[in-house]
Amino acid sequence: MITVIYIWEIHTHQLLKAIWRMAMDRRSLKRDSSVAFFKLLGTGSGDTFTPGDANPRVWALLVTLDPKNQNNQNNLIEFDSSKLVTAWRKFAHNEVRLIASPLSSHGLWSKQQPFLVTKQEWDGKILAITRARIAWRQNLKFWRAVPPVIESLRKSPGLELAIGIGEAPIGLQGTLSIWRDSESLREFAYKSAAHTAVIKRTELAQWYSEELFARFALLEIRGLLTQP
Repeated sequence: MITVIYIWEIHTHQLLKAIWRMAMDRRSLKRDSSVAFFKLLGTGSGDTFTPGDANPRVWALLVTLDPKNQNNQNNLIEFDSSKLVTAWRKFAHNEVRLIASPLSSHGLWSKQQPFLVTKQEWDGKILAITRARIAWRQNLKFWRAVPPVIESLRKSPGLELAIGIGEAPIGLQGTLSIWRDSESLREFAYKSAAHTAVIKRTELAQWYSEELFARFALLEIRGLLTQP
């Protein structure tokens, strides 16, 4: 299974075009037989996971190509040249494309398990995605707990990129991060005091009504994000 993530940077005066595409692209993605799962995403700094983090100049699309189609390469080539992707390229001044293959995935995203994991050996760069549907009554507690974890994340050896991602300004939040290798990610996930403390509090307080953590082999990076 192949997961593709596009990150588009736009100028501020193109904001209405981006919002329009976020609204309209949903229809064409639902009709695309090559797409098994997709999410149109806003992005932000991820420092607090409040609306104040939002970056209106960076938008993203996550697509899982249908695993029933064995020719992933042709699928990818066709999607990469599709009208939808081409439309974004016409007004975005920068594009980053990440191609990844799932190594592990736990939890659900919109009541689905979107990433079909195949056992494989991998010693290269790791892409990690975390996302959660935060229970409304827990938003304030969640926001207060975030800053120490983000500070620890930013200081983690081996972290190459981290941005916040979200399907909505409040309540549907996540993080996309790129790591030098699996060991760097494990060090943060299991040995960071701030992160492990939040995991324990999450289990006790039941902050999330739905959550997912997925780890991918990062097969290809095309482009460079200029304003994470």
